[in-house]
Parts: sequence; structure tokens; C-alpha cells
Amino acid sequence: MTTRTFKNPIIPGFTPDPSICRAGDDYYLITSSFEYFPGVPLFHSRDLVHWRSLGHILDRPEQLDLDNALPSQGIYAPTIRYHDGRFYMVVTVRGPDGQGGFRDDNIIVWTTDPEGDWSLPITLTDQPAVIDPSLFFDDDGRAWYMANARVEDEPYPGYRDIWLQELDLEAMALVGERYLLWNGALKEASAPEAPHIYKVDGTYYLVLAEAGTFHDHAVTIARADDVRGPYQGNPRNPILTHRHLGLQQPITNPGHADLIDTPAGDWWMVALASRPYGGYFYNLGRETFLTPVSWEEGWPVVNPGHGRIRMRERAPDLAPHPWPTAPACDHFDGDALCSEWVFIRTPRQTFYSLAERPGHLRLRLRPEQLTEICNPSFVGRPQRHIDFAARTAFDFAPRNDTECAGLALLQNHDNHFRFVRQGADIVLSERKGGEERVLGAVPAAGEKHYLKVEARGQAYSFYYAAFPETWIPIAENADGRVLSTQVAGGFVGAHIGLYASSNGQPSESAADYDYFEYAALL
Repeated sequence: MTTRTFKNPIIPGFTPDPSICRAGDDYYLITSSFEYFPGVPLFHSRDLVHWRSLGHILDRPEQLDLDNALPSQGIYAPTIRYHDGRFYMVVTVRGPDGQGGFRDDNIIVWTTDPEGDWSLPITLTDQPAVIDPSLFFDDDGRAWYMANARVEDEPYPGYRDIWLQELDLEAMALVGERYLLWNGALKEASAPEAPHIYKVDGTYYLVLAEAGTFHDHAVTIARADDVRGPYQGNPRNPILTHRHLGLQQPITNPGHADLIDTPAGDWWMVALASRPYGGYFYNLGRETFLTPVSWEEGWPVVNPGHGRIRMRERAPDLAPHPWPTAPACDHFDGDALCSEWVFIRTPRQTFYSLAERPGHLRLRLRPEQLTEICNPSFVGRPQRHIDFAARTAFDFAPRNDTECAGLALLQNHDNHFRFVRQGADIVLSERKGGEERVLGAVPAAGEKHYLKVEARGQAYSFYYAAFPETWIPIAENADGRVLSTQVAGGFVGAHIGLYASSNGQPSESAADYDYFEYAALL
């Protein structure tokens, strides 16, 4: 009998810090979204391998304030849990405090229907540097909240405490004593974070991420007889890391893990990791991977016999449940944008419409620019594949040389490509480290424009056409590493989308996009 397998990552592209829960035979998974709105993407599966997007948990401006959030601020490390017919989500929202620093609001929302509306948030803590909250529901009916926190007198750089406090579900408030649980397995462990507690056969297990989010990332575990501790570390820690394998691996920096069991009692782990390419660079950010777990002598063993996350893995012993394939082309003929589309920071103005010109997405030009910390007229989606092609067609006639509209490939405000009609020309600009240069330009013909981007590894090629399929190269094999974490810094993956701006000037103009198509290249 042939063993079924699946291919990692299970959710490709920008899906960092995965957290998972099970309700009966249904699995729900969420990830970080940082400065992008809506916040906290939500996915659904019935076999742990095939996932469909359900949209976002924080999808209303009154739920999520990302105003002035810097790149890689915003939504940090959410946790989802299911208890007694209700789904709960806790998360850190990091943003400026108005005094030159930042604040971390740790909020909770809930619902009985994960595909419906979630509640307005309640803030549980608002202390700086308290991040990565999680929840645990014990057999006795008590609910517990845990998080990572700095201390005033750090004994060494990177020291953090993991603390636990009871959560009153009626008052939706933290109550009682705060307990310090553990500060990591490594000697002088750096950045122990992402705590999750599980109860297995009467024993409490505390899983952490350690050593930062890049190459040294690791998953460690401790256990205790009481949820409040004391916790003793596994002598075989870390239970997952790839740091000893070297930089030139197809999967690097795994960590920030969450465990899940199936109805049959099998255990699995979801974790973030990255796929470098073109050297030790990755444009997709941190993605969600799946690996099996077994238990030996009271401790979990990750992927027995291999000890690492693999690209190809045996499938869970669950009935396969693939979802219908999403269309490669969005023709903008619905009443709302599909769940893949996101904005940069919370939109406070209505700058797009699907109704004003049916079958098109209309983007209004506003003074806000992609180079600023603001909410520009940008509608984007994560780059999901190393090799991909994206194209669009749009109607736009600028009224002056400052107005522009077209495509943008974005890592952050200081690192991106802009491929736009501006003035009389089609212009491709690269912004790297805040420095601008034009990679190519040709005269625009008419008001209908066709733009295409093809990426093979770190070689990004850009094409323009005045008529369908009459492509003219603007720049071929441009260096895509400007979209990588290693060049731009931060924690997010590259996004590609539609962009329009009047570049600091008032404007009544708009660009009408007929379609946007995105597909993997084989």
C-alpha cells in the first residue's frame, strides 16, 4: 500500500507564527499579520494538509488600530483556542505610544462561529515588551493566560520571563497572582517566547520558541505536575531546530510551534520556517509547516528518525479533504474583495470601489505614498511562490506628472518595486534602503495598460503591453533580493498588488483595474 504524503509548507508565503486548534473534526489555524489590515488571517482544514482561507479575525477598523505602525509592528503572534463551544483569540498589537516609544496591547476576542464576526477586543495588558500571549483551559474549568515579558534588571541581553495568570472568562480580565514559569532551556537563552501549555496524561507541558526568529531559532519544552510549576526542562532540548544543519538548507529557522492532536490520538506540530533561495535570502518571509510528533518516555519527539521538518512528509491518518481550487484571476466582479487582499495599516478613508465601475476595482489617487508610514491606496496580497507570474490590465490617464497607478511589489516603505504609469511613461522604479533608482521606462500608449511580472528565483522581469500579449520588456532579471528579509529587515514577507498615488498632491483621479492574475510558475 502506497503511503500518502504531503508537501511542505502547508500554507506557503507570508504565514508566520502559526497557532492551531481543533473543534471536533475541524482544524483552525491563524498567523501573524503585522502592519497589514485586516489582521490575523484565519484558515480551515479537515485533514491538516489542505487549507482554505476564511478571511481575517480582526476585519473591522474598530477592532484593530494600525495607525502609524512601523514596518513589522502591528499584529504579533496570535493564539487560537476552542473551549466549551467558543473560539478565543489572544494577540499582541504593537504600535507607537505617542512619546517616541511603543506600547503592546494584548487583546482578546471571541466567537461561537469562526466564519462569522468576532467580538470587539478587550485589552488584557498594555505593558511594553509583553508579547506572544497564549491561553490554556484546564480540566477544572479554570482558564489561564501566559506571555513573554522583559524584566527591569536583565541578567543578560535577551533574557525574558514566561509568566502565567488566571483569566476570568466572565469579567474577561486577568485575576489573582502572577506566576513565573520558565526562562528557557539554553544557558543564557535568548528571547524565550511563544509559550503554549498542553495537558497530556495529567502532566502539563510548556512549549517555547528560543534564540530569535532566524537561523538559531528552536523549539524547547518543559513539564510540571501543576500548571503553575515548577517546570523542568527536557534534557533532550531543543526538540526542533535546523541551526546545526548549516545555512544552505531548503528549510531554515523553524520555530514558534503549536501542537495539535487528532481524534485518533495522533500528534502533529505546526511551526514557522523559511525557504531561502538565491543564496541565504527569502522573499516569502516565514511560512507555515507541518511535521509529525510522537511521545516517548513522557516527552514529545518531533519527526522520529529525522528530527527535522522535511519538504515531503507522510500525511496524517485523516481522510483527505482538498478544497476547490481558488481562481488564478480576480475579475473584481463580486460585492467585496476576496479574502486574500489586504491593505497597509488600517484604512480610515474609502479609497477603492467595486461598484462604481462594475467588473473593475477602482482605486482613487490620494496624496499618500508607498514610501511613507501611512495608509496608501494599495491593495495587495502575499507572494506565495518562489517562481510566479502576475499581471493586470487597467485604465488610467494621469492629469499631471505626479499622478501614478500600476503595480507594486512590496517588502516595506523603503524596499520595493513600483511599476506604474506616471505622466507620459510606463516607469519601473526600485527603492532599496530608501534610495531610489529607475530601472526602465517607455512611453505609454493610450489609456489601457497591461503590466506583467515574472519571477524565477531572485530574477524578477517586468513587461508592458499597450495591447493584450504584445509584451515589451522594461527590465529583465532585476535583483529581487530587495524584497527579502535579509535586505529589508523585519518579519514580513513580500506582497504584490495594485497601487495608485497623486504623490503628495490633491487629486480627483482614479485608476480602474479590469483584473489581477497570479499563478505559480512550474
